[in-house]
Amino acid sequence: MPIRNALWKVAEQPVPLVESTLVTERLLEDMILAAPKILSDEWMLIGRQESTGFGGRIDVMAIAPDGGLVLIELKRDRTPREVVAQAIDYASWVEKLEADEIAAIYSRFAPGRSLADDFRVYFHHDLDEESLNSNHQIVIVAASLDDSTERIVKYLSEKDIPINVLFFQVFTLGSEQLLSRAWLLDPVHTQVSAATAPSGPAEPWNGEFYASFGESATRSWADAVQYGFICAGGGPWYSKTLQLLEPGDRVWVKIPGHGFVGVGRATGHAQPASEFRINTPSGERPVLDVVSRGTYQREFIDDPEKCEYFVPIRWAQTVPMENAVQEIGMFGNQNSVCKPTTPKWRWTIERLKTRFPGFEMTKE
Repeated sequence: MPIRNALWKVAEQPVPLVESTLVTERLLEDMILAAPKILSDEWMLIGRQESTGFGGRIDVMAIAPDGGLVLIELKRDRTPREVVAQAIDYASWVEKLEADEIAAIYSRFAPGRSLADDFRVYFHHDLDEESLNSNHQIVIVAASLDDSTERIVKYLSEKDIPINVLFFQVFTLGSEQLLSRAWLLDPVHTQVSAATAPSGPAEPWNGEFYASFGESATRSWADAVQYGFICAGGGPWYSKTLQLLEPGDRVWVKIPGHGFVGVGRATGHAQPASEFRINTPSGERPVLDVVSRGTYQREFIDDPEKCEYFVPIRWAQTVPMENAVQEIGMFGNQNSVCKPTTPKWRWTIERLKTRFPGFEMTKE
């Protein structure tokens, strides 16, 4: 059934807030441009009212940390079915955009600015042209949808089409208006669907997980090897995909910009830094009391969205970062964990098994 929020003013006798509407639907788009975090903390806006070349205009475009594009369509005065159909039509255009076309879109959105430079500042890593637009998401922005359209969106999502709906409702509090936000579906599922969908032909997932380990001043590969873990944090986009791993799953770890550095099996589920403990000669201790080569988002330890999350790993084989394995054509992605279904992933695993002959072994 359609998602509807209700708000009350806190008091001894709670007072319900009256639902209202914005003066114009264009105001919501203007607010999104002025404060993009209304949509997401983890997307960078790159375009507005961009022409598709066949009579349509995309309301808002954004880019995710892995270089995937996000197509954002506001319902406006269209019927829910119309906006979903139109968004899918626009996605067929977005999918074919080349790097120079995306850079041109950004130059129209932010004249005189560089997409590569601004991406680096926003996400704290370089934009990899090879991964740029390797996937995309569709986001419908609406105050409400009818039951039929919600069923259509959920059906498409279940078929791993990366589509979601972001509901905004407006409430009146005295002379002011308040805005509430709710997702129709878990945005992590949409992110995973986008990340694992191949740009070309798909094939069944081979059962092998991929992990991106962000070696930096924040986290250390040497720590990960010594104490048996992989980790990610700084926001849900980075940390929540760690939840894909179940005990026993095999994961191949890559450090972006370097190459593959290890393979092992998860021995537990993702846990926040405040709960994760590691074995030391003096017994189990909190991870942040032991690791010393990185900051691990210590300043956000009490923030469940921004804190670092850890998955315990029993390593089968690892190599130092300077000996990372990288060959032309090997799979890469900025998502912390994903389940690729592209033929490139199958080929990558075939090559990695020759470079990491100990992949079947486990260290006790």
